[in-house]
Amino acid sequence: MHNRVKEHRARCGLNQQQLGGQVGASRQTISLIERGDYHPSVLLALRIARVFDVPLEEVFYLTGEETDEKA
Repeated sequence: MHNRVKEHRARCGLNQQQLGGQVGASRQTISLIERGDYHPSVLLALRIARVFDVPLEEVFYLTGEETDEKA
């Protein structure tokens, strides 16, 4: 799973600490998510997308290889 958290966070003018505070996560968790080292729960992913006011799929997405593995 890949994400565009950093891009959306920058667009909204938020730092990692601020985003974490809004979604109930630590700055470290936001950093791990942005680097792709941690995949958030569905609930956390939905909270992040809600802060950015975009659909979940605009923030978190699968690549072609990842979707092929499930088929």
